[in-house]
Amino acid sequence: MRVLVAMSGGVDSAVAAARMVDAGHDVTGVHLALSKNPQSFRTGARGCCSLEDSHDARRAADALGIPFYVWDLSDRFAADVVDDFLAEYAAGRTPNPCLRCNEKIKFAAVLERGLALGFDALATGHYARLTRDGDTVLLHRGGNAEKDQSYVLGVLNQQQLRRALFPLAGTPKPEVRAEAAARGLSVAKKPDSHDICFIPDGDTAGYLTGKLGRREGAIVDADGVRVGTHDGTHRYTVGQRRGLHLGVPAPDGRPRYVLGISPADNTVTVGPREGLRVTELTGIRPTWTADARPGTWRGLVQVRAHGEPMPATITAGADEVRVALDEPAYGIAPGQAAVYYADDLVVGACTVARTTPAAEAA
Repeated sequence: MRVLVAMSGGVDSAVAAARMVDAGHDVTGVHLALSKNPQSFRTGARGCCSLEDSHDARRAADALGIPFYVWDLSDRFAADVVDDFLAEYAAGRTPNPCLRCNEKIKFAAVLERGLALGFDALATGHYARLTRDGDTVLLHRGGNAEKDQSYVLGVLNQQQLRRALFPLAGTPKPEVRAEAAARGLSVAKKPDSHDICFIPDGDTAGYLTGKLGRREGAIVDADGVRVGTHDGTHRYTVGQRRGLHLGVPAPDGRPRYVLGISPADNTVTVGPREGLRVTELTGIRPTWTADARPGTWRGLVQVRAHGEPMPATITAGADEVRVALDEPAYGIAPGQAAVYYADDLVVGACTVARTTPAAEAA
């Protein structure tokens, strides 16, 4: 089988490529150039798209004896990931660019080009498992809770999953590093990337201000009383506690959190943590990992890449998904991705459009 391996320059994708070679496939590595002007080097574990990463990917491919190419997808990445990220924050929502990159770039643009070039499958270094039930490919958690990446793959559809390969499955990360060292791969000890790749310094608020500008507005409490000033609603996200710089302390002395963001009237609403309690959410733009859309079922919902799965009753409609949580959750923000599971099986994903506070639901 002709397999294209997306090689980021990290240890995971390098070992994934090695395992594909060991399996006897005809393997080609490809590194994705996602920035028009990539920085030369990483800063510690920040980012994943520097020239250093490209060179590391090439060295790993050379060590494995496989062909290697760099594909310039910077225009597609800017349009589908970066512009979407900016538009969502400008609208007061909190997007997940890594999930969008998997959906629009790695498993749409790359897979599409790979198939056109005669490749049979796309392999990546994601920690997730695939099984088959007849003609249906099922996506499962990786089995290693600390490195499970099924959440950012929850947007994949059946056509993409049939062409996907995840050679690492649930292998513990220390074993992956040990395998890389044993194979003589120079990336064996390379730090993992932890930040948004196009914001390598980790300053998301500063990046957004540079792109969207400053627009001074009011920070108000739940009663509408002004308690501070902000430089732009895009600098905040629901659930945020730090960096509020409130001029009026809370009467009870307790910390306050961002409860709501309204770009329309340029206000940020803050209040006690109890105001973040959510019992229901409604998601739009639903996707399903299998061809059939389920009805109502008991399952688990996860709203952050490393968040805890929450028991819920999930009801799928044609254009939206309603989720009733068993227990209130804190700080679920519009724009986040909600991925739903049946035990460890990924069922699908949606984008949170609105939430119902616990008091309102009661």
